[in-house]
Amino acid sequence: MTVAAKDLDSPSESTPLLGGGSLPVYHENTNGLGLDDSLQPREVDEESLDLDIAKAQSIPHGGEIEPGFPPAHHGNGVASDSGSLLSADESLSKKPSKQSDHFINMTPAQFWVIFGGVLFSYLIAFFDSTLMGSIHPVITSHFNAANSASWLSTAFLLTCTAFQPIIGRLSDTFGRRPVYLTTIVIFFITTAWCALAQSIGSFIAARAFCGLGAGAVTSLGMIISSDLIWVEYRGIYQSYINFCYGIGGSLGLACGGLLADSIGWRAAFGIQLPFIFVYLIVAYFTTPTSLGPELAKNEGYTLRQALKTIDIKGSALLVVGVTALMLGINLGGNVLSWSHPLVISSLVAFCVIAVLFVKVEAAASRPAMPLPLLCSAPRANLIISNFFGGITINTILFNVPLFFQAVKLESPSIAGLRLLSSSLGLMVTSVTTGFLVTWSRRLKPTLVLGFICLLCGGISTSMLARETPTWLAMILIAPSGCGQGFAFPTTMLSVLAASAQSEQAVVTTTLGLFRNLGSVMGVAISSWVLQNALYFYLNGSVTGPNKADIIQQVRQSISAISQLDPLHKAQVVRAYELALRATFLSSIISAVVVLILAVPIKLPRLRRKN
Repeated sequence: MTVAAKDLDSPSESTPLLGGGSLPVYHENTNGLGLDDSLQPREVDEESLDLDIAKAQSIPHGGEIEPGFPPAHHGNGVASDSGSLLSADESLSKKPSKQSDHFINMTPAQFWVIFGGVLFSYLIAFFDSTLMGSIHPVITSHFNAANSASWLSTAFLLTCTAFQPIIGRLSDTFGRRPVYLTTIVIFFITTAWCALAQSIGSFIAARAFCGLGAGAVTSLGMIISSDLIWVEYRGIYQSYINFCYGIGGSLGLACGGLLADSIGWRAAFGIQLPFIFVYLIVAYFTTPTSLGPELAKNEGYTLRQALKTIDIKGSALLVVGVTALMLGINLGGNVLSWSHPLVISSLVAFCVIAVLFVKVEAAASRPAMPLPLLCSAPRANLIISNFFGGITINTILFNVPLFFQAVKLESPSIAGLRLLSSSLGLMVTSVTTGFLVTWSRRLKPTLVLGFICLLCGGISTSMLARETPTWLAMILIAPSGCGQGFAFPTTMLSVLAASAQSEQAVVTTTLGLFRNLGSVMGVAISSWVLQNALYFYLNGSVTGPNKADIIQQVRQSISAISQLDPLHKAQVVRAYELALRATFLSSIISAVVVLILAVPIKLPRLRRKN
């Protein structure tokens, strides 16, 4: 399978997973991509297909890589000076005799110094991103702002999501190194800010800027890895990244509560600073100075010309619009009434900005969110299903620690350890999915299986009660993690299989954007459901002359529950149990929507060649 240079300049009927032919075949039209009338699959070479799957799994979650980059790989047939990717028959026939053949213009020692730093950044960034899952009740209780809990994760996810496309564009324009080092510095400073915050407002602001730094570090780490590794070997090193992602995320969930209990929640952030600083020093001395297209340098752009290549208007509207929506959803019926001017104006502003955003993206030459991807099956189904899948998984995992702390009355450290069953399920299934797809040559089974697991996760967590044994509770929360591990990697492979080679980077960015937006919405909507349901059940359960004071105390800080007398403690715990049940039940709605989107779509069956 040879991809000629001209194939990179114009859309092709070939797809990254199917080599020279595919089922179904997609053609570009004014409405996006449509399904071809021919439904007969073409057989492809098995070795070429394995190679193409590795290529698809290696697409970076950042900006598009310009044609002609990376440079030619002389001797292995990977890329020509004109921008062709590789000749599969040639590269597979030439078995590399040493590991140095895997890397672009560097020795294995040089590569592992750089790549080791990238892996280290994944450990730290995903430790930080999942840390809030187990310690946010402690932090909000410290500031007496339990009803603002969703903003701790929403602010982080919002900036991590909205700025991802623009960070990729900036690295394409100005080079990887300066953008990479700048984002590490941002990550370091904002993590220190989190540790020193003196109010809930300051902490939320710190988490917002921290999301920008952490999201950019991981996104650029993925892009730099692709710059350093020849595409036919990229899948090997992707496994290292996946492993660090799982370990970092699991440590954040499991150890966050332990750190908060033993050394305090501020120290849980402060302990990260030495590691981030060491990583900054390593990155400064090891990151090559010339990585990426460097459009500003190579094309002779002025600063103004370089900035014009970035969809700044679209990215800004995306940030402001989603923030307005989050503000309205979180404040409405929770902190303020739905008729409050701030709530109404926020929701109206979102609607206006959404209309402007569509117009700006339709006219942009390199939009942050390409609209044609959202207009035709199966790509629209896959992308939108990831949005609702993100809502489902975050509705469950964001509120499970609260169940163990407010209903089971466990410490934050113990509550964090309870999430290990879900994390283990995620790690096992995400690794297994790649092997299953490669072995079976089918995309849809693991996709549907994952979304069914998400539905089962919503149903099973809604069965959690104070009387539920701990071992059973850990089993009941595991399906959600398994669903994420099965569905999300398969969705990435499927959307790439349905896209032309020239569209791989942009569809990857768009898929990640919608997935993260779903995460933001999952936290915001579930918090809205929880707080309103909790207020309703507390009013119905709590008795006595000091009823209003008790309700206010336990909504602001869950640590106040343990200080109540036995009667009121039982009443409050019951109210939390019912409110959380309503919250978990709400995840079933989004899970059903996901299945409705995923089940009808037709995906190609990847077949072996006899």
